[in-house]
Amino acid sequence: MSNEIQLTDANFEQEVVKSGIPVLVDFWAPWCGPCRMIGPVIEELAKEYDGRIKVCKLNTDENPETASRFQISAIPTILFFKGGKMVKDAVGLQPREELKKIMDSLL
Repeated sequence: MSNEIQLTDANFEQEVVKSGIPVLVDFWAPWCGPCRMIGPVIEELAKEYDGRIKVCKLNTDENPETASRFQISAIPTILFFKGGKMVKDAVGLQPREELKKIMDSLL
């Protein structure tokens, strides 16, 4: 059972912008090799930060509206939101420790 929330253009506002806790959003696509490599790391972080930081994934192929809203031009791109605002981004394959450092700074 995954703790990750699957985002769509339709639920992005509700799940991310209106979230009462910080949110990590992983912008990815099934054909993207680095996205598949970082996937298990994101899943581990979702379990580790469960209840403290909401971890979400957004398939950019299926949800082009949200991807273009945040000008996602390379994937994987991970955006961090706090209080409904994007506060940090990480583009490309990131080490687990780097993501943890950013997540800890949001708490």
